[in-house]
Amino acid sequence: MVTLVAALLGVTLLAPAAFTTSAGPGLVTNVESPTIAGKAVYDRVLEASPGTWEPADATYTYTYAWLRDGKVIRDATKRRYRLTLDDLEHRIAVRVTATDEAGQSGTATSEETPRVVRSTLRNKLPPEVTGTARFTRTVRATPGRWSTEPTRVRYQWFRGGKPIAGATGPRYRFVPLDVGRRVRVQVTVKAPGHSVAQQMSPRVAPVGHRVDVRRTVSYHVETRGKITTSLKVFRRQAQQTFTDPRGWRGAGIRFRPVARGGSFTLVLSAANRVTGFSSGCSSMWSCRVGRYVIINQERWKHASPAWNAAHGALRGYRHMVVNHETGHWLGLGHAGCSGNGRLAPVMMQQSKGLGGCRFNPWPTGSELASRTPG
Repeated sequence: MVTLVAALLGVTLLAPAAFTTSAGPGLVTNVESPTIAGKAVYDRVLEASPGTWEPADATYTYTYAWLRDGKVIRDATKRRYRLTLDDLEHRIAVRVTATDEAGQSGTATSEETPRVVRSTLRNKLPPEVTGTARFTRTVRATPGRWSTEPTRVRYQWFRGGKPIAGATGPRYRFVPLDVGRRVRVQVTVKAPGHSVAQQMSPRVAPVGHRVDVRRTVSYHVETRGKITTSLKVFRRQAQQTFTDPRGWRGAGIRFRPVARGGSFTLVLSAANRVTGFSSGCSSMWSCRVGRYVIINQERWKHASPAWNAAHGALRGYRHMVVNHETGHWLGLGHAGCSGNGRLAPVMMQQSKGLGGCRFNPWPTGSELASRTPG
């Protein structure tokens, strides 16, 4: 019947041909996003994980492109990426392309990291202070060792836990205020890509005097005549002069106040009573006679005309007069100026003339050396 119909219509039927359909490979699809392991810190290494892809039974080849704020980072095409200075304050992501054996591929991008922050400089060896911790000596600080070599080092010296104004170099020369105190150095370091770091040098022994005590002398205080100034202040300031590192303590001599007796007597005397110690003394000046170191009350209260004309401080004059008259008791005579513009020896009669020298309330180095016990 079919043949008949076909013949009537003029249509030729071919025998059915055999064929197969070939399903091509499935699309490469990301089912679990790539991830990044590691901290977003300068100079740290980030490592990419490619994530999970389908078809699950395929074998994939992965390629990587690292992104900074969504833009491709040039030449950053490996699984690991070391963060650079350019990455600071930016967010990093990785784009992974998975390709199967048939050449089909798919692409997925990880979440961004937090903003990249600076690395921490870690101290491996604290700063060190080298040298002798004595008044007039100079010591030097080393920066210590750090996890990364610093490109900039700053120094700040501390006395008793407080910063010393102006002491900001690697070298430091001890001053009178340092004696008996602990002096340390704090180092502040910087390096590219790192946050600023600080480290203090280890705790050290207190700073010593110029020399150790080699002789101890005792003294007591007396008065003569009508005293119109504070005896309490006189006692305190005289002892301060004796213990000051710039004074005779620098020769190794310790002065100890006692209630009576002692090696010598320190006298605060009214001006009209000074001549009572010796005809060689004057009511204008201070004097020393035998065991008596006599300080003229008028000079103590008002200094000398020459000192005041040079705008010298009253406290400086008081140091000078105590040091001068005590120097006589220690066996020193009067000295002259050693050169124009130099500090006057404390044993010079500075109130009467300077000979080109400058006022000075403290023994010079040569004066101290002459009184240092052997």
